[in-house]
Amino acid sequence: MKIIIDARLYGLEHAGLGRYVMSLVESLKALDYENEYIVLLRRKYYEKLTFPKNWRKILFDFRHYTFGEQIFLPFVLYKNKPDIVHFPHFNVPILYFGKFVVTIHDTLMHRFVGGEATTLPWFFYLIRRIGYKIAFYKAVVESSAVIVPSKYVKRDVMSIYRINKNKVYVTYEGFDQSVFNWIYEKRANTILKNYGLKANEYFIYSGNAYPHKNLSRLVSAMTILNDKLKWKAKLAITTSRSIFLTRLKKDVSASRATEYVRLLGFVSEADYKVLLNHSIAFVFPSLSEGFGLPGVEAIASGTLLVCSDIPVFREVYGNHAIYFDANDEFDISRKMMRVIDLSTDKSTKRFSLIKGARKYALRYSWEKMAGETLLVYKKFASEKF
Repeated sequence: MKIIIDARLYGLEHAGLGRYVMSLVESLKALDYENEYIVLLRRKYYEKLTFPKNWRKILFDFRHYTFGEQIFLPFVLYKNKPDIVHFPHFNVPILYFGKFVVTIHDTLMHRFVGGEATTLPWFFYLIRRIGYKIAFYKAVVESSAVIVPSKYVKRDVMSIYRINKNKVYVTYEGFDQSVFNWIYEKRANTILKNYGLKANEYFIYSGNAYPHKNLSRLVSAMTILNDKLKWKAKLAITTSRSIFLTRLKKDVSASRATEYVRLLGFVSEADYKVLLNHSIAFVFPSLSEGFGLPGVEAIASGTLLVCSDIPVFREVYGNHAIYFDANDEFDISRKMMRVIDLSTDKSTKRFSLIKGARKYALRYSWEKMAGETLLVYKKFASEKF
């Protein structure tokens, strides 16, 4: 069986999508020595990565969502004659009519529409949205199979496109198991000091600053929370630079929360693990997600999780999170206060909650996800087109 994986999103600079592609490729490399794989890569990783004998890499240095991708990618695919192609995102070339599977991570762009969801002028936003709709329809309807990260996304996709439920496969994501091992623990105090933080005196959020992440309400909740405390609780936010981060800075200033909120920008994985482990809790106020990997990483790392009471989080985290109404900054602050009370309580309740959550997190594994994805390849590559 010859499998092509469009791995141009490989790399942590592509956030959650990048981590998914990296974890899929690396896990399949360790899992499958029989089938033939071809990976399409941008120049940066084409030159860096090495592969086993049954793998081959092709340089395809075109960005996603471009005319170059739409025009030239089908030629590369047809030339290599795969049994199946895996597109780990919805950007399937319109002119490719071969057999493929696609991963749909969420349906956010179906839900969040309008000026706050884009940095483009309105006219160009409308053009882009039309292209998005066409590409998404092609990806879902014409694929042999749709892979999704949760049952919630499966229901969402099926309700929008009315496709057969047997075409949609749930493969839960995993997390970096190294969060259980604290190689840099001896440097923890130094790392915290570098960011102006003290252990167990701050909450943390990590991820994009997109509008649906609901960070403006979280900032407001921090102001409400600190009005009730004798000491000042901090909120550390790690996120990459973008126009949305600029907007967030304005929200922090408008909420008079500059004393409480630390915008750390991008931090290394080693530093992030320490920041996570020594936080009061990870706060995840998102209004919509496809899976919620940062929350899984948080409970696996040994901190508490406080998050939005939305269906996908209930599905993924179960009883191992403290939930709040994401549309109510007062409820967010109340649940954060509850976590602070747990941290100052002399009982072992916090320790017990963390211990149970870490055990629960072990059900999620990139290796398991890759194995389930391989079964999808095998099922549909062997079927007649």
